Amino acid sequence: MKGFIQTIKNIWSLEELRNKIVFTFTLILVYRFSSYISLPAINMAEVGNLLERYQSQGGSQQASGLLGLLSSFTGGAFSRASIMALGIMPYISASIIVQLMGMAIPYLQKLQKDGESGRKTLNQITRWLTVAVCLVQAPSYLASITGLFLPYSQFSSAYYIDPNSIMFWLPSMVILVTGSIFAMWLGEKMTDKGIGNGISILIMVGILADLPMAFVQEFQTQTGKGGLGTMIILVEVLFWLLVILLAIILSVAVRKIPIQYVSRAHARGGAVRNLSDGARQWIPLKVNAAGVMPIIFAQALMFVPGLLTKVDETNTFLAGFKDVFSWQYNVLFALLIIIFTFFYTAITIPVNQMADDLKRNGGLIPKIRPGKDTADYLDDILSKVTLPGAIFLSIFAVLPALVHGTIVQTDRFALFFGGTSLLILVGVLLDTVQQVNTYLLNHHYDGLMQSKLSRKPN
Repeated sequence: MKGFIQTIKNIWSLEELRNKIVFTFTLILVYRFSSYISLPAINMAEVGNLLERYQSQGGSQQASGLLGLLSSFTGGAFSRASIMALGIMPYISASIIVQLMGMAIPYLQKLQKDGESGRKTLNQITRWLTVAVCLVQAPSYLASITGLFLPYSQFSSAYYIDPNSIMFWLPSMVILVTGSIFAMWLGEKMTDKGIGNGISILIMVGILADLPMAFVQEFQTQTGKGGLGTMIILVEVLFWLLVILLAIILSVAVRKIPIQYVSRAHARGGAVRNLSDGARQWIPLKVNAAGVMPIIFAQALMFVPGLLTKVDETNTFLAGFKDVFSWQYNVLFALLIIIFTFFYTAITIPVNQMADDLKRNGGLIPKIRPGKDTADYLDDILSKVTLPGAIFLSIFAVLPALVHGTIVQTDRFALFFGGTSLLILVGVLLDTVQQVNTYLLNHHYDGLMQSKLSRKPN
């Protein structure tokens, strides 16, 4: 505890780092306040009727899937019909599209290898693609909250003007697109002038915003059962901390591949010798190299089974796919996550390029020939470490369904026991802490150098 307090003092004593943290928190407050500003034509006092519309259509369970995920990413702005309802998700979608297209389009591949200039061009392409995604998502969002599916007369108190008129749609679309672009700008500014990871921090803040209310609802539900409820809450918190610990282990677990560097030494006879004091003596292959992307991809596809219920509404098996806590939904969800984990890992970790870089820099894996043999060896090891990673990732994804109704009683708190939300929280916090620690180490190194220089004789 004393070391933690000392670290906080060190952070606050560095003016530059302190200014970065204050700047980051200021932009977070701006983002959170903006999420409570509703669209001009919507009555916030009656906005609850918009959510009741989903329930009256039988879509409440399905809405808790991807729609619930989007709402949690935006800190509830999605369900409040806020000007920030789309949040940062269009930018995330555009980034994913650009990343996937970079695997197939030579021009994007060239930009990825062009260093700083290529990165700036890719960022500009991502920004324009974000606008395009917003132009698709904004009308879809407006269609989901207006009277296109139910008569406007039933929900007239929630609107100041007819939501099916052009006077509602055109300004609302402009505002939603602008709100998403503003969120993207805030994230980029936090990355440039703050402590970094601006986009990820905005998503994390949106997820954390729902945690206090989720815990309060769970506490009220459990304590309403009597004296045993307090003990159950304590067990839930301890189990939740254990899940967080396992999520951290999954995020940082790596398989280290030892490497050696070879160079020619002008020693006697000009012999070749191995050097073991290279900058890095192993290649880290992450157990969960795909991160949360397989869960996001699988979550998006889980709408398809739910739509099949409209073909045969009497089929109880298909009806289970509309409930995110049913066994049908979660079995298929877990299988899709395992498939997407292997797919995303294969396209994002170029083992052939890694083998070529090793060969070009004079590096080799002991007992493995450079070139194709090295690439095959890396691919084999990657497949072996990805399998347990994919299984554990799928378990984390379906854990909310496993604890719901057994350990946890409310839907909102159960979602924090795994899935995308928990893994994003853990990943962003770990990256942010690592950046702060790196900054402290760099500053300490600079201070030592300056002290040595100041002691030099004139």
